[in-house]
Formats: sequence, structure tokens, C-alpha cells
Amino acid sequence: MSTKPLSLPQPPSKPPEFGRDALIVCESLVRIYQSGSVEVQALQGLDLVVESGEMLAVVGASGSGKSTLLSILAGVDAPTAGRVRVDRWNLLTMSRADRVRYRRHTVGFVRQQTAANLIPYLTARQMVDLPMTAAQAPARARRRRTAELLDMLGIGDLAERRPAQMSGGQQMRVAIAVALANEPRVLLADEPTGELDSATSAAVFGTLREVNRRLGVTVVVVTHDPAVSGQVERTVAIRDGRTSSEVLRRAATGSDGDTQVIAEEYAVMDRAGRVQVPRDYREALALTRRVRLVLESDHVAIRPDGGEAG
Repeated sequence: MSTKPLSLPQPPSKPPEFGRDALIVCESLVRIYQSGSVEVQALQGLDLVVESGEMLAVVGASGSGKSTLLSILAGVDAPTAGRVRVDRWNLLTMSRADRVRYRRHTVGFVRQQTAANLIPYLTARQMVDLPMTAAQAPARARRRRTAELLDMLGIGDLAERRPAQMSGGQQMRVAIAVALANEPRVLLADEPTGELDSATSAAVFGTLREVNRRLGVTVVVVTHDPAVSGQVERTVAIRDGRTSSEVLRRAATGSDGDTQVIAEEYAVMDRAGRVQVPRDYREALALTRRVRLVLESDHVAIRPDGGEAG
């Protein structure tokens, strides 16, 4: 008499971790500020994944949460809830000492206001040297790194000048060099061209592209300038504290041999299955409080609810 081995039920396999291999991962990220007796929800369950080596633009209206996101990624602000990881760092549970190490070595941060980036009584060379001195890098390595960065960014001849002796574009280049001093994996820039004219803005953004290309640094730029956001392969739009859409750009060669950039916009579905429908779509079809979802063979249709009053 033969006996068959019992077949035990297998536990369900766990789904892969969201953004497991990415450099930057935000999952259901929440940031709530208390202003007197009023709670302000700057981020309301934001999801975002950024791969190593990407150059990404983040856009959104004033108050959408884009600068709050950048401050959290920079280690300047702390999230209220959710999950946010940059490289090996969990930004929700970092100790104060870890936060110092993170800001010193993993991320570089460039602010819009040059006064917040630069020290008026120091020269460009001294300012680039300063974060390396704080990190206790050897003097010879500091001198070499400072010279390399200033030369690469086209401001080697400004090494002994102070900020008041530089133009706005030159000041921003020095700020980028300072942010790169300790060889961070991520460079964050909050409206880096906001105070510059169009020609200088283009030159500064070209500098960020060069840093991304030559050093392999992941670059995340918050901007309201469509001319800037249109120069990256991926633009993420934030609305009401969540990622709402992404524009992906790729180069394509036409039948005439000319190369053109094709941009495609996608709505973003968050981890809870929510999709933000653009306002012009909602207004065109009078989509208000309640809509009908219809599952077709290869897509989902969103239709107005004909029985809805008003």
C-alpha cells in the first residue's frame, strides 16, 4: 500500500517591496504642519521612485508640496508618516547623528536664494573647502577636490573671489560646487534658476546636466520654469500633496533623419489605486463628486454619473 505525501498549502508570496532597487523611494509620504489650531497637510500620501543616475524635474503650483518634499529628502525636514528611503537611509527613523552624516555625505542641497547657499566673507575656494573640512577630509584631498570642481563648473578663475564679486549665475555655480564637495549620491536643487534671467538659467541648468552626466550624480530639481522642466527625460507633477502625473521624454528619429523629442504624459496611480484626473478633463465631461468606472477589454473608462444631481 503506497502513501502519497501530503501536499501542504503554501503561504502566499509577498509582493516585491515598492522601489526595492531604487535610490530614492517615497511611499504614502505624509507631512502635516501645525499652524496654531489649524493642521496643514503639505504631503498627503505621496509616492515617488527615483533611480540612481536619473535627472528629474518636480513641478507643481505654489503650495502643492514640492518644496516640502525636497526639504524632507535633504534631511532638513522630517516626515510625519509613510516611508522615505534615500540610498541606505530611512529618513523617518534617523537619529540626530545619522541625520548629520546623511546631510554631510549622501545629499547636496542647493537653495534658490544665493544668500542661503554662500557665506559672504569667504572666497569660492574657501566655501567649497568648508564642507570637506567639517567631514575631516585630508588637506591635500580637499585642495584637489576644490580645484577639480571649480574647473569642471567653469569657475576656476573665481577661486579667490567672494560672492559680492560674482554674477548671479557664477554664485549659483559656486553653490553647486559646495553641494558636491563631499561627493554626494544625490543633488537636490530648489528653484535654482528662479532668480536668474533666461540666458543665465539655461547655462546653470546646463551645469546641472553636466554634473549628472559626468559625475553620475542623481539630480532632483524643483522648478516652476517649463523651459527647465522640458529639458529632462522625466518630469513629475505634484498636486495637492500627491504625485499626479509624469511626462516622459525620448528622442526619436523621423523618416527624414531628423531627431525630435517626443513627450508623453501619464497619470500616476498611487499605492492605494488613486488617480488624479486633470482639471480640464473633469470640466470637459462635468466629472464631479461621483463617476462611473467601466472595465473594457484593454482599458478602464471614466464616465459621468448621469443620475447625479447638480
